[in-house]
Amino acid sequence: MPQIFNLSATLNASRILYNPAICLPHFTVKSFDQLTIPLQIPNYPNVRIKGIVLDKDNCFAKDHDDKVWPDNSAGTDDDIDSKQAQILECKTGVNVLRHSVKKPGCIDEIKSYFAKLGIKPSEIVVIGDRLFTDMLMANMMGSWGCWISTGVELSNKVFPTLERGLYNKLVTNKPGNPWTPPTPPSS
Repeated sequence: MPQIFNLSATLNASRILYNPAICLPHFTVKSFDQLTIPLQIPNYPNVRIKGIVLDKDNCFAKDHDDKVWPDNSAGTDDDIDSKQAQILECKTGVNVLRHSVKKPGCIDEIKSYFAKLGIKPSEIVVIGDRLFTDMLMANMMGSWGCWISTGVELSNKVFPTLERGLYNKLVTNKPGNPWTPPTPPSS
């Protein structure tokens, strides 16, 4: 049975209370098909991305589905015997990083995986549809964050709706708005 409660996200929520900008992306696209390959960071033409952390649910597949959407929670401990991860790897040819702690708490596992490949956090982009997990994790890692703002389906669940509201509040250019996008990763 999938774990509904994400303890890692709950424990890291205090970071957002202290510094709301830590959950902001470096750039945003509406859906996965708007990303270009090779991946470029807008306004940073000299950045070379060598690694990508790609969230699956609602980014390139429906939640809890293993088909790329359209036919055009693998990796976590919820995935018993890594069955979903194996199916996804077979269908896409992409490695699924197994991690025992949900985002954003799996930072050490991700950094360790990429370090073995000689890739620094500043050379990684995290692509995901959640500000409080995916973008928070990107900023905590010192990586780039790309927010898929709509995804496969615009979610009306409580947290995604709350995240969109916070995003709109933080990025609105009102006089006296203290929040700015996160600092770009340093090399």
